Amino acid sequence: MDDPSKQSNGPPPSGEIFSEGSHSAYEEAMAAPSEEVAGPSSVPFEDSANPPVPDAFSVPPAYIEDPRRKFLFLALFVIIIVVVGVVALRFLGSRSTTPTGSNGQKTEKITLTYWGLWEEESIMSPLIEKFEKENNQIEVNYVRQDPVQYRERVQAAIDRGEGPDIFRFHNTWLPMLVKQLAPLPKDVISDEEYGKTFYPVVLQDLKGGDNFYGIPLEIDGLLLFYNEDILNGANVTVPLTWIDIQNSVSRLTVKEGNLIATSAIALGTAENIEHFSDILGLMMLQNGTKLYESLFSCSDAAETDCAVQTLKFYRMFAAPPSNTWDNSLENSIVAFAGGKTAMIIAPSWQALTINSINPDLNFKTAKVPQLPCDREPCPEINWASYWVEGVSVKSKKQDTSWQFLKFLLQPENMQKLYEGQSKVRKLFGEPYSRVDLGKNLSDNPYLSPLISEAPTMKSFYLSSRTFDGETGINTSLIDYLKDAVNGLSEQGVSEESVIKTAESGFGEVFKRFNLSYGQKQDNQGQTGENQSGSLQVQ
Repeated sequence: MDDPSKQSNGPPPSGEIFSEGSHSAYEEAMAAPSEEVAGPSSVPFEDSANPPVPDAFSVPPAYIEDPRRKFLFLALFVIIIVVVGVVALRFLGSRSTTPTGSNGQKTEKITLTYWGLWEEESIMSPLIEKFEKENNQIEVNYVRQDPVQYRERVQAAIDRGEGPDIFRFHNTWLPMLVKQLAPLPKDVISDEEYGKTFYPVVLQDLKGGDNFYGIPLEIDGLLLFYNEDILNGANVTVPLTWIDIQNSVSRLTVKEGNLIATSAIALGTAENIEHFSDILGLMMLQNGTKLYESLFSCSDAAETDCAVQTLKFYRMFAAPPSNTWDNSLENSIVAFAGGKTAMIIAPSWQALTINSINPDLNFKTAKVPQLPCDREPCPEINWASYWVEGVSVKSKKQDTSWQFLKFLLQPENMQKLYEGQSKVRKLFGEPYSRVDLGKNLSDNPYLSPLISEAPTMKSFYLSSRTFDGETGINTSLIDYLKDAVNGLSEQGVSEESVIKTAESGFGEVFKRFNLSYGQKQDNQGQTGENQSGSLQVQ
Protein backbone atom coordinates (compact mmCIF):
# COMPACT_ATOMS: atom_id res chain seq x y z
CA MET A 1 0.00 0.00 0.00
CA ASP A 2 1.11 3.58 -0.57
CA ASP A 3 2.48 5.66 2.32
CA PRO A 4 -0.12 8.30 3.34
CA SER A 5 2.62 10.72 4.33
CA LYS A 6 3.88 10.74 0.77
CA GLN A 7 0.46 11.39 -0.72
CA SER A 8 0.39 14.93 0.73
CA ASN A 9 3.14 15.94 -1.70
CA GLY A 10 0.91 15.22 -4.70
CA PRO A 11 -1.52 17.62 -6.42
CA PRO A 12 -4.37 19.06 -4.32
CA PRO A 13 -7.86 17.66 -4.74
CA SER A 14 -10.03 18.71 -7.66
CA GLY A 15 -11.60 22.16 -7.13
CA GLU A 16 -8.56 23.51 -5.26
CA ILE A 17 -6.02 23.29 -8.02
CA PHE A 18 -6.27 27.03 -8.75
CA SER A 19 -6.65 28.19 -5.14
CA GLU A 20 -4.26 29.15 -2.44
CA GLY A 21 -5.74 30.33 0.85
CA SER A 22 -9.40 31.03 1.48
CA HIS A 23 -10.21 32.54 -1.94
CA SER A 24 -9.84 30.90 -5.31
CA ALA A 25 -7.72 32.48 -7.98
CA TYR A 26 -10.87 32.95 -10.00
CA GLU A 27 -12.55 34.93 -7.16
CA GLU A 28 -9.47 37.08 -6.63
CA ALA A 29 -9.37 37.91 -10.31
CA MET A 30 -13.01 38.94 -10.25
CA ALA A 31 -12.49 41.23 -7.19
CA ALA A 32 -9.44 43.06 -8.64
CA PRO A 33 -10.00 46.79 -9.76
CA SER A 34 -10.42 47.35 -13.50
CA GLU A 35 -7.70 49.20 -15.40
CA GLU A 36 -8.69 52.05 -17.79
CA VAL A 37 -8.05 51.26 -21.42
CA ALA A 38 -7.02 54.10 -23.63
CA GLY A 39 -8.80 54.40 -26.99
CA PRO A 40 -7.41 55.81 -30.22
CA SER A 41 -8.59 59.32 -29.45
CA SER A 42 -6.50 59.54 -26.37
CA VAL A 43 -3.15 58.89 -28.08
CA PRO A 44 -1.16 62.17 -27.96
CA PHE A 45 0.86 63.74 -30.83
CA GLU A 46 3.71 66.07 -30.43
CA ASP A 47 2.19 68.34 -33.07
CA SER A 48 -1.43 67.60 -33.76
CA ALA A 49 -1.49 70.07 -36.62
CA ASN A 50 1.41 68.50 -38.44
CA PRO A 51 1.28 64.77 -38.05
CA PRO A 52 4.31 62.81 -39.35
CA VAL A 53 4.22 62.03 -43.05
CA PRO A 54 5.47 58.61 -44.17
CA ASP A 55 8.44 58.51 -46.50
CA ALA A 56 6.80 57.52 -49.77
CA PHE A 57 10.17 57.14 -51.52
CA SER A 58 11.88 54.75 -49.02
CA VAL A 59 12.79 51.43 -50.74
CA PRO A 60 12.66 48.14 -48.81
CA PRO A 61 16.00 46.27 -48.59
CA ALA A 62 16.74 43.62 -51.20
CA TYR A 63 15.92 39.96 -50.24
CA ILE A 64 19.06 37.96 -49.45
CA GLU A 65 18.66 34.14 -49.10
CA ASP A 66 20.23 32.69 -45.91
CA PRO A 67 22.17 29.47 -46.86
CA ARG A 68 21.73 28.15 -43.31
CA ARG A 69 18.02 27.64 -43.94
CA LYS A 70 18.77 25.16 -46.75
CA PHE A 71 21.03 23.21 -44.42
CA LEU A 72 18.38 23.26 -41.68
CA PHE A 73 15.69 21.87 -43.99
CA LEU A 74 18.08 19.20 -45.30
CA ALA A 75 19.09 18.13 -41.80
CA LEU A 76 15.47 17.96 -40.71
CA PHE A 77 14.61 15.84 -43.75
CA VAL A 78 17.46 13.39 -43.00
CA ILE A 79 16.41 13.08 -39.35
CA ILE A 80 12.82 12.31 -40.34
CA ILE A 81 13.97 9.62 -42.79
CA VAL A 82 16.22 7.98 -40.16
CA VAL A 83 13.50 7.98 -37.50
CA VAL A 84 10.94 6.49 -39.88
CA GLY A 85 13.46 3.84 -40.93
CA VAL A 86 14.29 2.82 -37.38
CA VAL A 87 10.62 2.57 -36.43
CA ALA A 88 9.91 0.48 -39.51
CA LEU A 89 12.80 -1.88 -38.84
CA ARG A 90 11.73 -2.38 -35.24
CA PHE A 91 8.20 -3.06 -36.30
CA LEU A 92 9.25 -5.58 -38.91
CA GLY A 93 11.76 -7.14 -36.52
CA SER A 94 9.17 -7.56 -33.80
CA ARG A 95 6.85 -9.22 -36.25
CA SER A 96 9.53 -11.67 -37.36
CA THR A 97 10.53 -12.66 -33.75
CA THR A 98 7.11 -12.78 -32.14
CA PRO A 99 6.24 -16.44 -31.45
CA THR A 100 3.40 -17.71 -33.58
CA GLY A 101 1.21 -20.72 -33.29
CA SER A 102 0.46 -23.31 -35.94
CA ASN A 103 -2.30 -21.07 -37.32
CA GLY A 104 0.15 -18.20 -37.81
CA GLN A 105 -1.33 -16.11 -35.02
CA LYS A 106 0.82 -14.57 -32.29
CA THR A 107 1.25 -16.57 -29.08
CA GLU A 108 2.42 -15.35 -25.72
CA LYS A 109 5.89 -16.30 -24.51
CA ILE A 110 5.87 -19.19 -22.04
CA THR A 111 8.51 -19.19 -19.30
CA LEU A 112 9.27 -22.41 -17.41
CA THR A 113 11.04 -22.29 -14.05
CA TYR A 114 13.24 -25.35 -13.47
CA TRP A 115 14.82 -26.06 -10.06
CA GLY A 116 17.89 -28.29 -10.26
CA LEU A 117 20.40 -29.46 -7.69
CA TRP A 118 23.69 -30.78 -9.01
CA GLU A 119 24.09 -29.42 -12.55
CA GLU A 120 25.76 -26.07 -13.01
CA GLU A 121 23.94 -23.64 -15.28
CA SER A 122 26.76 -23.95 -17.81
CA ILE A 123 25.96 -27.67 -18.18
CA MET A 124 22.24 -27.14 -18.75
CA SER A 125 22.50 -24.04 -20.96
CA PRO A 126 23.38 -25.76 -24.30
CA LEU A 127 20.36 -28.07 -24.07
CA ILE A 128 18.05 -25.29 -22.93
CA GLU A 129 19.21 -23.10 -25.83
CA LYS A 130 18.61 -25.95 -28.25
CA PHE A 131 15.09 -26.48 -26.90
CA GLU A 132 14.30 -22.76 -27.05
CA LYS A 133 15.54 -22.58 -30.63
CA GLU A 134 13.22 -25.43 -31.61
CA ASN A 135 10.37 -23.89 -29.60
CA ASN A 136 10.81 -20.12 -29.91
CA GLN A 137 7.70 -19.39 -27.85
CA ILE A 138 9.20 -21.11 -24.77
CA GLU A 139 11.88 -19.93 -22.36
CA VAL A 140 13.40 -22.12 -19.63
CA ASN A 141 14.79 -20.47 -16.51
CA TYR A 142 17.11 -22.97 -14.81
CA VAL A 143 17.88 -22.25 -11.14
CA ARG A 144 20.38 -24.39 -9.25
CA GLN A 145 19.23 -24.85 -5.66
CA ASP A 146 21.10 -25.30 -2.40
CA PRO A 147 20.48 -28.92 -1.28
CA VAL A 148 20.20 -27.94 2.40
CA GLN A 149 16.51 -28.07 3.40
CA TYR A 150 15.67 -28.39 -0.29
CA ARG A 151 12.78 -30.81 0.13
CA GLU A 152 10.96 -28.59 2.63
CA ARG A 153 11.66 -25.51 0.54
CA VAL A 154 10.34 -26.88 -2.74
CA GLN A 155 7.30 -28.40 -1.02
CA ALA A 156 6.40 -25.15 0.74
CA ALA A 157 6.90 -23.08 -2.41
CA ILE A 158 4.59 -25.34 -4.42
CA ASP A 159 1.95 -25.27 -1.68
CA ARG A 160 2.02 -21.45 -1.76
CA GLY A 161 1.60 -21.49 -5.52
CA GLU A 162 5.03 -19.90 -5.95
CA GLY A 163 7.11 -22.97 -6.72
CA PRO A 164 8.86 -24.07 -9.91
CA ASP A 165 7.17 -25.73 -12.87
CA ILE A 166 9.86 -28.45 -12.96
CA PHE A 167 11.95 -29.65 -10.04
CA ARG A 168 14.35 -32.42 -9.09
CA PHE A 169 13.46 -34.90 -6.34
CA HIS A 170 14.83 -38.17 -4.96
CA ASN A 171 13.41 -41.52 -5.97
CA THR A 172 12.35 -42.19 -2.36
CA TRP A 173 10.36 -38.96 -1.96
CA LEU A 174 7.14 -39.98 -3.66
CA PRO A 175 5.27 -40.61 -0.37
CA MET A 176 6.20 -37.09 0.78
CA LEU A 177 5.30 -35.33 -2.47
CA VAL A 178 1.99 -36.94 -3.37
CA LYS A 179 0.24 -33.56 -3.13
CA GLN A 180 2.89 -31.64 -5.08
CA LEU A 181 3.68 -33.91 -8.04
CA ALA A 182 1.67 -33.99 -11.26
CA PRO A 183 1.22 -37.39 -12.93
CA LEU A 184 2.99 -38.04 -16.22
CA PRO A 185 0.38 -37.86 -19.02
CA LYS A 186 0.13 -41.11 -20.93
CA ASP A 187 0.00 -39.25 -24.23
CA VAL A 188 3.48 -37.90 -23.44
CA ILE A 189 4.99 -41.29 -22.54
CA SER A 190 2.80 -44.38 -22.55
CA ASP A 191 3.13 -47.03 -19.85
CA GLU A 192 4.58 -49.41 -22.42
CA GLU A 193 7.21 -46.91 -23.54
CA TYR A 194 8.03 -46.04 -19.94
CA GLY A 195 8.60 -49.72 -19.12
CA LYS A 196 10.94 -50.18 -22.08
CA THR A 197 12.90 -47.00 -21.43
CA PHE A 198 13.80 -47.38 -17.74
CA TYR A 199 15.08 -50.08 -15.38
CA PRO A 200 12.57 -52.08 -13.30
CA VAL A 201 13.40 -50.22 -10.08
CA VAL A 202 12.22 -46.96 -11.67
CA LEU A 203 8.86 -48.49 -12.47
CA GLN A 204 8.53 -49.61 -8.85
CA ASP A 205 9.72 -46.35 -7.28
CA LEU A 206 7.80 -43.81 -9.36
CA LYS A 207 4.44 -45.48 -9.80
CA GLY A 208 1.49 -44.38 -7.71
CA GLY A 209 -1.86 -45.92 -8.49
CA ASP A 210 -2.13 -46.03 -12.27
CA ASN A 211 0.35 -43.22 -12.95
CA PHE A 212 4.06 -42.53 -13.05
CA TYR A 213 5.35 -39.40 -11.34
CA GLY A 214 8.58 -38.25 -12.91
CA ILE A 215 11.30 -38.81 -15.48
CA PRO A 216 14.76 -39.79 -14.21
CA LEU A 217 17.76 -38.51 -16.14
CA GLU A 218 20.20 -40.72 -14.22
CA ILE A 219 20.53 -44.01 -12.34
CA ASP A 220 22.84 -44.59 -9.40
CA GLY A 221 23.40 -46.90 -6.47
CA LEU A 222 26.00 -48.62 -4.34
CA LEU A 223 29.33 -49.90 -5.66
CA LEU A 224 32.35 -51.54 -4.07
CA PHE A 225 35.35 -49.17 -4.19
CA TYR A 226 38.74 -50.83 -3.77
CA ASN A 227 42.34 -49.65 -3.54
CA GLU A 228 44.08 -51.68 -6.22
CA ASP A 229 47.54 -51.24 -4.69
CA ILE A 230 46.48 -52.51 -1.25
CA LEU A 231 44.63 -55.52 -2.67
CA ASN A 232 47.50 -56.44 -4.98
CA GLY A 233 50.02 -56.02 -2.16
CA ALA A 234 48.08 -58.51 -0.01
CA ASN A 235 47.36 -60.79 -2.97
CA VAL A 236 43.61 -60.41 -2.46
CA THR A 237 41.24 -60.66 -5.40
CA VAL A 238 38.23 -58.39 -5.68
CA PRO A 239 35.53 -59.88 -3.40
CA LEU A 240 32.36 -61.16 -5.05
CA THR A 241 30.45 -62.29 -1.96
CA TRP A 242 30.13 -61.26 1.67
CA ILE A 243 32.05 -64.38 2.61
CA ASP A 244 34.92 -63.14 0.42
CA ILE A 245 34.76 -59.82 2.29
CA GLN A 246 34.82 -61.60 5.63
CA ASN A 247 37.80 -63.73 4.62
CA SER A 248 39.79 -60.73 3.40
CA VAL A 249 39.69 -58.91 6.74
CA SER A 250 42.63 -60.69 8.36
CA ARG A 251 44.79 -60.29 5.27
CA LEU A 252 44.13 -56.59 4.71
CA THR A 253 43.86 -55.21 8.26
CA VAL A 254 47.01 -53.70 9.75
CA LYS A 255 47.03 -52.83 13.47
CA GLU A 256 49.53 -51.00 15.61
CA GLY A 257 48.72 -52.29 19.06
CA ASN A 258 44.99 -51.75 19.47
CA LEU A 259 44.89 -49.03 16.83
CA ILE A 260 43.85 -49.75 13.25
CA ALA A 261 46.50 -48.42 10.86
CA THR A 262 44.93 -49.87 7.71
CA SER A 263 41.36 -51.11 7.55
CA ALA A 264 40.13 -53.85 5.26
CA ILE A 265 36.67 -52.30 4.77
CA ALA A 266 34.53 -49.60 6.37
CA LEU A 267 31.71 -51.60 7.98
CA GLY A 268 30.23 -52.03 11.44
CA THR A 269 29.50 -48.50 12.73
CA ALA A 270 27.07 -45.69 11.91
CA GLU A 271 28.67 -42.38 12.82
CA ASN A 272 31.78 -42.42 10.63
CA ILE A 273 30.65 -44.53 7.67
CA GLU A 274 29.12 -42.61 4.80
CA HIS A 275 25.99 -44.34 3.47
CA PHE A 276 25.89 -46.87 6.34
CA SER A 277 22.08 -46.96 6.09
CA ASP A 278 22.17 -47.75 2.36
CA ILE A 279 24.68 -50.55 3.05
CA LEU A 280 22.60 -52.06 5.84
CA GLY A 281 19.43 -51.68 3.78
CA LEU A 282 21.07 -53.53 0.89
CA MET A 283 22.33 -56.31 3.17
CA MET A 284 18.88 -56.72 4.73
CA LEU A 285 17.21 -56.97 1.33
CA GLN A 286 19.80 -59.50 0.18
CA ASN A 287 19.26 -61.54 3.35
CA GLY A 288 15.53 -61.77 2.69
CA THR A 289 14.17 -58.95 4.89
CA LYS A 290 10.91 -57.57 3.51
CA LEU A 291 11.57 -54.00 4.52
CA TYR A 292 8.24 -52.74 3.19
CA GLU A 293 6.41 -55.11 5.51
CA SER A 294 8.42 -55.48 8.70
CA LEU A 295 11.96 -55.92 10.01
CA PHE A 296 10.74 -59.31 11.24
CA SER A 297 9.27 -60.39 7.90
CA CYS A 298 11.54 -62.65 5.83
CA SER A 299 11.27 -64.17 2.37
CA ASP A 300 11.46 -67.54 4.07
CA ALA A 301 8.18 -67.61 5.97
CA ALA A 302 9.69 -69.97 8.54
CA GLU A 303 12.16 -67.30 9.66
CA THR A 304 11.72 -63.97 11.43
CA ASP A 305 15.31 -63.04 12.31
CA CYS A 306 16.74 -62.14 8.89
CA ALA A 307 17.20 -58.48 9.89
CA VAL A 308 18.64 -59.47 13.26
CA GLN A 309 21.22 -61.73 11.60
CA THR A 310 22.08 -59.00 9.11
CA LEU A 311 22.75 -56.47 11.87
CA LYS A 312 24.87 -58.98 13.75
CA PHE A 313 26.95 -59.66 10.61
CA TYR A 314 27.37 -55.94 9.92
CA ARG A 315 28.37 -55.14 13.49
CA MET A 316 30.99 -57.92 13.51
CA PHE A 317 33.39 -55.79 11.42
CA ALA A 318 33.68 -53.27 14.27
CA ALA A 319 33.61 -55.71 17.21
CA PRO A 320 37.00 -56.19 18.95
CA PRO A 321 39.35 -57.91 19.05
CA SER A 322 39.27 -58.99 15.38
CA ASN A 323 37.64 -55.81 14.12
CA THR A 324 38.79 -53.95 11.03
CA TRP A 325 36.90 -50.70 11.76
CA ASP A 326 35.87 -48.63 14.77
CA ASN A 327 34.59 -45.22 15.78
CA SER A 328 38.08 -43.82 16.27
CA LEU A 329 38.70 -43.77 12.51
CA GLU A 330 37.95 -40.79 10.32
CA ASN A 331 35.09 -40.55 7.84
CA SER A 332 35.11 -43.55 5.53
CA ILE A 333 35.37 -41.51 2.30
CA VAL A 334 38.30 -39.52 3.67
CA ALA A 335 39.97 -42.68 5.00
CA PHE A 336 39.69 -44.39 1.63
CA ALA A 337 40.98 -41.34 -0.25
CA GLY A 338 43.94 -41.26 2.15
CA GLY A 339 44.80 -44.93 1.60
CA LYS A 340 43.82 -45.93 5.15
CA THR A 341 41.15 -48.44 4.20
CA ALA A 342 41.26 -50.92 1.36
CA MET A 343 37.54 -50.94 0.51
CA ILE A 344 34.35 -48.93 0.98
CA ILE A 345 30.81 -49.21 -0.33
CA ALA A 346 29.35 -46.00 -1.76
CA PRO A 347 27.40 -44.53 -4.71
CA SER A 348 29.28 -43.92 -7.97
CA TRP A 349 29.35 -40.13 -7.51
CA GLN A 350 31.67 -40.51 -4.52
CA ALA A 351 34.40 -41.34 -7.04
CA LEU A 352 34.39 -37.64 -7.89
CA THR A 353 34.84 -36.75 -4.21
CA ILE A 354 37.67 -39.24 -3.78
CA ASN A 355 39.44 -38.04 -6.90
CA SER A 356 39.17 -34.43 -5.75
CA ILE A 357 40.76 -35.34 -2.39
CA ASN A 358 43.52 -37.51 -3.85
CA PRO A 359 43.89 -37.44 -7.66
CA ASP A 360 46.79 -39.91 -7.47
CA LEU A 361 44.88 -42.67 -5.68
CA ASN A 362 44.81 -45.91 -7.65
CA PHE A 363 41.26 -47.11 -7.10
CA LYS A 364 38.56 -48.89 -9.06
CA THR A 365 34.95 -49.93 -8.59
CA ALA A 366 33.20 -53.29 -8.70
CA LYS A 367 29.74 -54.65 -8.12
CA VAL A 368 28.68 -54.87 -4.49
CA PRO A 369 29.11 -58.25 -2.76
CA GLN A 370 26.24 -60.71 -2.90
CA LEU A 371 25.20 -63.70 -0.80
CA PRO A 372 26.88 -66.93 -1.81
CA CYS A 373 24.74 -69.22 -3.93
CA ASP A 374 24.92 -72.68 -5.46
CA ARG A 375 23.54 -71.95 -8.90
CA GLU A 376 24.50 -70.03 -12.03
CA PRO A 377 23.67 -67.38 -12.81
CA CYS A 378 23.67 -66.34 -9.21
CA PRO A 379 20.65 -64.10 -8.47
CA GLU A 380 21.58 -60.58 -7.41
CA ILE A 381 20.05 -57.78 -5.38
CA ASN A 382 21.58 -54.32 -5.72
CA TRP A 383 20.80 -50.89 -4.29
CA ALA A 384 19.36 -47.88 -6.13
CA SER A 385 19.51 -44.22 -5.10
CA TYR A 386 18.94 -41.66 -7.85
CA TRP A 387 17.27 -38.35 -8.72
CA VAL A 388 14.20 -37.64 -10.81
CA GLU A 389 12.69 -34.64 -12.63
CA GLY A 390 9.06 -33.94 -11.77
CA VAL A 391 6.36 -31.40 -12.63
CA SER A 392 4.48 -29.36 -10.04
CA VAL A 393 0.78 -30.07 -9.73
CA LYS A 394 0.29 -26.31 -9.22
CA SER A 395 2.01 -25.39 -12.50
CA LYS A 396 -0.19 -23.79 -15.14
CA LYS A 397 2.26 -24.97 -17.80
CA GLN A 398 2.28 -28.71 -17.16
CA ASP A 399 2.01 -29.73 -20.81
CA THR A 400 4.97 -27.54 -21.76
CA SER A 401 6.95 -28.80 -18.76
CA TRP A 402 6.49 -32.43 -19.78
CA GLN A 403 7.39 -31.45 -23.35
CA PHE A 404 10.73 -30.11 -22.10
CA LEU A 405 11.45 -33.18 -19.94
CA LYS A 406 10.69 -35.51 -22.82
CA PHE A 407 13.10 -33.44 -24.91
CA LEU A 408 15.82 -33.99 -22.27
CA LEU A 409 15.08 -37.72 -22.29
CA GLN A 410 15.83 -38.11 -26.00
CA PRO A 411 19.00 -40.23 -26.47
CA GLU A 412 20.98 -37.57 -28.35
CA ASN A 413 20.17 -34.97 -25.70
CA MET A 414 21.04 -37.28 -22.80
CA GLN A 415 24.38 -37.97 -24.46
CA LYS A 416 24.98 -34.24 -24.87
CA LEU A 417 24.13 -33.73 -21.20
CA TYR A 418 26.54 -36.51 -20.19
CA GLU A 419 29.32 -34.97 -22.29
CA GLY A 420 28.83 -31.60 -20.64
CA GLN A 421 28.86 -33.14 -17.17
CA SER A 422 32.02 -35.13 -17.97
CA LYS A 423 33.87 -32.00 -19.05
CA VAL A 424 33.11 -30.30 -15.76
CA ARG A 425 33.46 -33.31 -13.44
CA LYS A 426 36.42 -34.83 -15.31
CA LEU A 427 35.81 -38.54 -14.58
CA PHE A 428 32.25 -39.06 -15.87
CA GLY A 429 28.74 -37.63 -16.00
CA GLU A 430 25.54 -38.93 -14.47
CA PRO A 431 24.97 -42.58 -15.47
CA TYR A 432 22.24 -42.94 -18.09
CA SER A 433 18.76 -43.79 -16.86
CA ARG A 434 17.84 -45.11 -20.29
CA VAL A 435 18.39 -48.85 -20.67
CA ASP A 436 19.35 -48.47 -24.35
CA LEU A 437 22.20 -46.07 -23.49
CA GLY A 438 23.76 -48.34 -20.87
CA LYS A 439 25.99 -49.97 -23.46
CA ASN A 440 27.72 -46.62 -23.99
CA LEU A 441 29.21 -46.95 -20.49
CA SER A 442 30.37 -50.55 -20.81
CA ASP A 443 34.01 -49.50 -21.08
CA ASN A 444 33.90 -46.86 -18.33
CA PRO A 445 36.10 -48.14 -15.45
CA TYR A 446 33.90 -46.51 -12.81
CA LEU A 447 30.37 -46.92 -14.20
CA SER A 448 30.49 -50.24 -16.02
CA PRO A 449 29.79 -52.22 -12.78
CA LEU A 450 26.89 -49.90 -11.95
CA ILE A 451 25.20 -50.49 -15.30
CA SER A 452 25.59 -54.24 -14.74
CA GLU A 453 23.82 -53.86 -11.39
CA ALA A 454 20.98 -51.63 -12.65
CA PRO A 455 18.57 -54.37 -13.85
CA THR A 456 18.53 -55.95 -10.36
CA MET A 457 18.39 -52.80 -8.22
CA LYS A 458 15.94 -52.33 -5.35
CA SER A 459 15.34 -49.32 -3.15
CA PHE A 460 13.98 -48.40 0.26
CA TYR A 461 13.62 -45.31 2.45
CA LEU A 462 17.10 -45.70 3.96
CA SER A 463 18.85 -43.65 1.30
CA SER A 464 21.43 -41.29 2.73
CA ARG A 465 22.26 -37.74 1.66
CA THR A 466 18.87 -37.06 0.11
CA PHE A 467 18.49 -33.82 2.11
CA ASP A 468 14.87 -34.60 2.90
CA GLY A 469 15.08 -32.71 6.22
CA GLU A 470 14.68 -33.67 9.85
CA THR A 471 11.10 -34.84 9.30
CA GLY A 472 11.80 -36.59 5.99
CA ILE A 473 11.08 -40.27 5.57
CA ASN A 474 14.71 -41.23 4.93
CA THR A 475 16.12 -39.14 7.77
CA SER A 476 13.52 -40.46 10.19
CA LEU A 477 14.10 -44.13 9.40
CA ILE A 478 17.88 -43.69 9.31
CA ASP A 479 17.78 -42.20 12.81
CA TYR A 480 16.09 -45.35 14.14
CA LEU A 481 18.58 -47.57 12.33
CA LYS A 482 21.49 -45.50 13.66
CA ASP A 483 20.16 -45.95 17.19
CA ALA A 484 20.06 -49.70 16.59
CA VAL A 485 23.70 -49.83 15.46
CA ASN A 486 24.94 -47.53 18.23
CA GLY A 487 22.88 -49.40 20.81
CA LEU A 488 24.96 -52.51 20.27
CA SER A 489 27.99 -50.77 21.76
CA GLU A 490 26.26 -50.87 25.16
CA GLN A 491 26.98 -53.84 27.36
CA GLY A 492 24.31 -56.52 27.37
CA VAL A 493 22.19 -55.08 24.56
CA SER A 494 21.17 -57.66 21.96
CA GLU A 495 20.61 -57.31 18.23
CA GLU A 496 17.04 -58.50 18.63
CA SER A 497 16.17 -55.84 21.20
CA VAL A 498 17.50 -52.94 19.10
CA ILE A 499 15.72 -54.28 16.02
CA LYS A 500 12.46 -54.39 18.00
CA THR A 501 12.92 -50.73 18.92
CA ALA A 502 13.68 -49.83 15.32
CA GLU A 503 10.63 -51.80 14.19
CA SER A 504 8.38 -49.70 16.41
CA GLY A 505 9.93 -46.51 15.06
CA PHE A 506 9.56 -47.65 11.46
CA GLY A 507 5.86 -48.25 12.05
CA GLU A 508 5.37 -44.70 13.36
CA VAL A 509 7.16 -43.16 10.39
CA PHE A 510 5.18 -45.21 7.87
CA LYS A 511 1.96 -44.17 9.59
CA ARG A 512 2.96 -40.50 9.39
CA PHE A 513 3.29 -40.78 5.61
CA ASN A 514 0.11 -42.87 5.21
CA LEU A 515 2.05 -45.98 4.26
CA SER A 516 0.98 -49.44 5.38
CA TYR A 517 3.49 -51.34 7.51
CA GLY A 518 3.32 -54.77 9.07
CA GLN A 519 1.21 -56.04 6.15
CA LYS A 520 2.09 -58.08 3.11
CA GLN A 521 2.91 -55.97 0.08
CA ASP A 522 3.30 -56.95 -3.54
CA ASN A 523 5.44 -54.11 -4.88
CA GLN A 524 8.85 -54.56 -3.27
CA GLY A 525 8.56 -57.30 -0.69
CA GLN A 526 10.37 -59.72 -2.98
CA THR A 527 13.94 -59.91 -1.79
CA GLY A 528 16.14 -62.95 -1.21
CA GLU A 529 13.86 -65.87 -1.99
CA ASN A 530 16.09 -67.41 -4.69
CA GLN A 531 19.41 -67.12 -2.88
CA SER A 532 20.73 -70.15 -1.09
CA GLY A 533 23.04 -68.36 1.36
CA SER A 534 22.42 -66.03 4.29
CA LEU A 535 24.38 -63.55 6.37
CA GLN A 536 25.74 -65.36 9.41
CA VAL A 537 28.58 -64.54 11.76
CA GLN A 538 31.36 -67.09 11.32
